[in-house]
Amino acid sequence: MFFEEKDDRLVIRDGEATMNIIPWGNNGFRFMMTKEAVMDSNNWALTEEPEKKKLCITYTEVDMTEPFYHTPEEIEKHKQTGTRVNIENGDLVCEINPEGVISYMNKKTGKLLTRELWQNRNRIDRFCVPLRIDARELKPHMGSTDYELTMRFEAFDDEKIYGMGQYQDNYLDKKGTVLELAHRNSQASVPFMLSSRNYGFLWNNPAIGTATFAKNHTAWYAKSTKKLDYYITTGDTPADIIKNYASVVGTAPMIPEFGIGFWQCKLRYRTQEEVLNVAREYKRRNLPVDAIVIDFFHWTQQGEFKFDPHEWPNPEAMIKELKEMDIEPVVSVWPTIDEKSENYGEMASKGYLINFDRGLPINMTWMGNTRFYDTTHPGARKFVWERCKENYYDKGIKCFWLDEAEPEYGPYDFDLYRYHMGTALQCSNVYPLYYAKGFYDGLKSVGEKEILNLVRCAWAGSQKYGVLTWSGDIHSSFESMRMQVQAGLNMGIAGIPWWTTDIGGFLGGDNEDPAFHELMARWFAWGAFCPVFRLHGERSPYYEREQEYRDNIRLFSSAQDNEVWTWGEEIYEILKKYMLIREALRSYIRDLMQESHETGAPVMRTMFYEVPEDENCWNIDTSYFFGSDILVTPITSSDVTTAKVYLPKGYTWTEIATGSTFEGGQWVEAKATLDVIPLFTKQGSEAEKILREFF
Repeated sequence: MFFEEKDDRLVIRDGEATMNIIPWGNNGFRFMMTKEAVMDSNNWALTEEPEKKKLCITYTEVDMTEPFYHTPEEIEKHKQTGTRVNIENGDLVCEINPEGVISYMNKKTGKLLTRELWQNRNRIDRFCVPLRIDARELKPHMGSTDYELTMRFEAFDDEKIYGMGQYQDNYLDKKGTVLELAHRNSQASVPFMLSSRNYGFLWNNPAIGTATFAKNHTAWYAKSTKKLDYYITTGDTPADIIKNYASVVGTAPMIPEFGIGFWQCKLRYRTQEEVLNVAREYKRRNLPVDAIVIDFFHWTQQGEFKFDPHEWPNPEAMIKELKEMDIEPVVSVWPTIDEKSENYGEMASKGYLINFDRGLPINMTWMGNTRFYDTTHPGARKFVWERCKENYYDKGIKCFWLDEAEPEYGPYDFDLYRYHMGTALQCSNVYPLYYAKGFYDGLKSVGEKEILNLVRCAWAGSQKYGVLTWSGDIHSSFESMRMQVQAGLNMGIAGIPWWTTDIGGFLGGDNEDPAFHELMARWFAWGAFCPVFRLHGERSPYYEREQEYRDNIRLFSSAQDNEVWTWGEEIYEILKKYMLIREALRSYIRDLMQESHETGAPVMRTMFYEVPEDENCWNIDTSYFFGSDILVTPITSSDVTTAKVYLPKGYTWTEIATGSTFEGGQWVEAKATLDVIPLFTKQGSEAEKILREFF
């Protein structure tokens, strides 16, 4: 190996491989490796380039004598030495042993954080075995400059792993799981992990692949890429680690005020009069509502980005009336461009649509033959924004629902597709980030300062473009609700603080079923303690339309009601209470959003994030903190009247429903009747005073 100190980095050459190790932000390093003559220049998620740090490197000669020489004479005869290189950045130390094995340690504690896993006898380390498996593998696709990449690290029995985005499983702790590094409807791959061993790790690569957190190794895999690129950091607490991470990928802006309150939504309001009647009814009942969402197929044609004048004859008047009621209108945009739409020809000829390496150029056939526009193309982003500005923004719309943001391929055959930035295999996971960036940049260009868009997917760094992610088209069931709790917590760890669900679930809710009424009451109460509070869902069956087609364009119907008064008086009173609770917490939530903007702190926080010194908090996935003062335990099963809740050490806790107080460090039985979500607050906090008024 050849070492060269160059500017702000250590450059290592080892045969055909070139590696860069760069101090990156506070207590962090960025590691890159290529087998090409020039390193790929994409920064991907690491766009917030930190202040350059002075290299702090020490070179130490160490004994490398083979361990099977036993006598002093043999040892002296065969004695050999090598160079160990240590690079420091604050509390993080990167050690390269004489055989090139890289370890990361915390300088303050002396603890090993993680280490590369080599299973190759040519690398003299703890694992001196003849398997010929390297820790870093860049295997070229024959005849090309593209590579298959695997990066392996040692596994540790005591390690717990959190973050990674949104996956539909039951595991807050991702240790023992294999995660697809790809987006799908309800799955958002955000490849940042937080380890209980006090480090954070970003796989800075948007390629399709997998992350494996097995007992015997941790492995990151990309099917096709140009380079190895990752970022690692350490800190004293999870909050320190997330703050370091946020400083290099960006934080969410300050949320607009309407993002804090209640959002009304359903699939779908078919006409502008339906929207206005619902808004008027909320106001007649004196219920606080901040936003109402106009869902898909309000448009003339997919890819035309404008209201259908048959059913939305005067959107300017509708928007004006909504804003006079202090309700922000939100409009759905899809990336699908129908081959019959007025924009298809121009977008196709200018290369603004996703291309195909083979097969027919159709991404989706639902409600028409469509292609997705290529969000990685700057021209395509500008084109779509200009159409949305003309047809929506100029009429008063300032918040957009960017749906289908994965995008939702049918099927997800990533090897078929090619973007402006490269093949889908290499960069598909940045699609939702650039989707959001196009609208963020557009809104900025017209002078908007507070930007929030509802987006159905995210990647690392999406948060800085005002992204509110929701968990997709999930099922209306307690089992599904349970999965969403861990999904929201892990999205927060991964750096996406603005997150929500379709309250009540999207698919399968029957308005006539008492079991669904129970689910709605439980989910709605939990929704009041999510970062954004939004009611949505497909409530079958659909209403029949008088006309299936108009002007040779397929029309879409509307499902059943989905307003808080839909499910009877008992449920209405429960839902009304939690709407009023949310409104009473507005100042508290605003402060949480400000903290998130400044430091990257999640709004919805795992227990160990707030109380890492309590070991029990690392093992609990049934409760979480909403900010620092409110402990929430969602009820995610039916027929429940009580719930067991662990109260973290170091505080005196007040049970909101009863007023009882408890010392931390114990499990308690909490009240959990249909109208009660178990809530505990730190005794004497402002949140306690607010919440006790409602129980």
